Amino acid sequence: MVIVITAIGVVGWAITSGLQLLGAQAPGVGTRIVVPEESKASKAATEGGLDSDAQAAADYLAAQPTAYWLTPEIDPIGDAGPRILNLAAEARDQDAALAVVVYGLPERDCGSQSAGGLDDASYATWTAEIGQALASVKDVQKIVVLEPDSLAQAPDCDANIDQRMSALHDAALRLVGADTWVYLDGGHSNWRPASEMASLIQRVGVTDKVRGFATNVSNYNPTSDEFAYAHEVSQLLGGSHALIDTSRNGAGTSTSEWCNDPTALVGDVGGTYGDDVVDTNLWIKPPGESDGVCNGGPRAGSWWPEGSVQLTRNVL
Repeated sequence: MVIVITAIGVVGWAITSGLQLLGAQAPGVGTRIVVPEESKASKAATEGGLDSDAQAAADYLAAQPTAYWLTPEIDPIGDAGPRILNLAAEARDQDAALAVVVYGLPERDCGSQSAGGLDDASYATWTAEIGQALASVKDVQKIVVLEPDSLAQAPDCDANIDQRMSALHDAALRLVGADTWVYLDGGHSNWRPASEMASLIQRVGVTDKVRGFATNVSNYNPTSDEFAYAHEVSQLLGGSHALIDTSRNGAGTSTSEWCNDPTALVGDVGGTYGDDVVDTNLWIKPPGESDGVCNGGPRAGSWWPEGSVQLTRNVL
């Protein structure tokens, strides 16, 4: 069992660059995010046609608090704002925080398994719509993970790195607001050295506006490794905060496999851990959704019944 630092005091009453209302509460130990009714796990669980093991896995995963991924393919311009309002209503009914991943950057995934995204103008329109919707639900705590992999991939991407940084900068400013806590991509402990990752985050130019960065998104590294990594990056950034994705790191071992790791297991539920740097852990990558056409999985983002069974064999 991986042992990590547990909560020390109340870490949620921070004020970020004057943008948070006095008393707005940042994510922390005990934070519970919404169980989204429109998740792919929920759709798989209700549509039927699965064998008994796959049905049990879908039922289990559909009931877990997990971030909802906003993509222009599923929630295009005109639909993204209403989606936020629907998720906020669900969060309100569940007495939970709203957690979304914004994933539509131009040259997304650098043309790899999750290739796609919008052009610059459409991305500006889309993120502005999301930001306006977030700002309109003032009674709900809102957590935004902005473009996983976008910074850790940047040095290897064919896209112009300055354009990527500019797009992320402007998107972050459209999303921040009262009780909206934005986290940039922080890669993970087996990818970029902390010094390089901190430099990439700094280049976005919004460290004084956002809450911090998210690590281990869609990856499998042990929680203790990510805590140590987050502390290194935070120190180099002058005290930025972090989220850690524990949705698929239940095996407790590091791995070089990033795409549908067959040894992976679901990890600890969100809101379990935190300290003065790591606000908390959350399920950010929805377990059961494929990383791409690898290790038997379908295209990225598709529901994968066999994969969901593999991931939940430690809890079912």
